Amino acid sequence: MNLILLGAPGSGKGTMAETIVKDYHLVHIATGDIFRYNIKNQTVLGLEAKRYIDAGQLVPDSVTINMVADRLQQDDVKQGFLLDGFPRTLEQAEALAKMLPELGLSLSAVLAIDVPEEQIVERLSGRRVCVDCGTSYHVQSKKPQSDGICDSCQGEVVQRADDELKTVRERLATYHKQTEPLIAYYTQRGLVQHLDNSGDYASSYSKLAAILRNIK
Repeated sequence: MNLILLGAPGSGKGTMAETIVKDYHLVHIATGDIFRYNIKNQTVLGLEAKRYIDAGQLVPDSVTINMVADRLQQDDVKQGFLLDGFPRTLEQAEALAKMLPELGLSLSAVLAIDVPEEQIVERLSGRRVCVDCGTSYHVQSKKPQSDGICDSCQGEVVQRADDELKTVRERLATYHKQTEPLIAYYTQRGLVQHLDNSGDYASSYSKLAAILRNIK
């Protein structure tokens, strides 16, 4: 089973990725992990990416695509994979469509995680994190016992810059512009399966299991 996972920031994509990889024994191919691996190990692609990053520039699509292609050629991918964070754009999707047949691979499905936008905004803008131990809180659903103080280590609990309301709106706007068109792209190819993740974890997991049972 070879999958792509799509979802807006705050849709619960990370949690779903962990669940799918663990329960269905798939290789998790996340672009962030690939970049860190290549840069840490000073591969040719890693050194090329680092030059752009150190210069404060965006890493070109060509470098990202080549990193993904290199990862998809490794032996563990044969057991099935979950692509997370790639493709992000239609250009990357077209590159992947060309790449997979050349590697003897094909997609089984594209999972699109659906959550109403205002619910996402509420989730992210209400999130708080301990600066010392990283414990997560929420202003509505999981408040620390003492305001601004972590229950676990008594560190300071703050709102990250990424979770400020203005930034959340900007992140969502970028997703709508760059990545959301992929849902239509893959729908036209009969690959999209929608997963409603607006409820609790148990409900979402049940829906996920039902979807994956019908994917070969």
